[in-house]
Amino acid sequence: MLSNGLFWWIAAGALIVAELFTGTFYLLMIALGMIAGGLAFVIGAMPHVQMGAAAVIALIAVGVLRRSRFGNWKRRADATHDSAVNLDIGATLQVGQWHEGRARAMYRGAQWDVELAPGESEGARLYRITALEGSRLIVAAEHGQQKGVTQ
Repeated sequence: MLSNGLFWWIAAGALIVAELFTGTFYLLMIALGMIAGGLAFVIGAMPHVQMGAAAVIALIAVGVLRRSRFGNWKRRADATHDSAVNLDIGATLQVGQWHEGRARAMYRGAQWDVELAPGESEGARLYRITALEGSRLIVAAEHGQQKGVTQ
């Protein structure tokens, strides 16, 4: 067994090195817990207090990270509705004939499957693309100006 609390410092260093390979901040937060355990050893705390300090600090650090903008990587917006990802979102097109909320239409020189967005009607002449789902364009009736029509 490692003496003089060297365990805490080696564990913190190993977690920091492992974090460099994963690219997340979670291992750094756990390394902060290990550093807290090492500091508890330095001030003369008992082993169970050292472990408790390491656990509490690591849990708090992970919780703070999870609530920050750096911990929200899994909660990113769906790209099917993001105009920064799909440049076709917001473009308009003409749809000739509908069949139960579905149609085929020319868009950017090719035939596309077109589907009405929920709650939209088939009565409009122009439609605005609101989402792309696979090879289907999800559209809503265009209200207002008729600029940027693509066929």
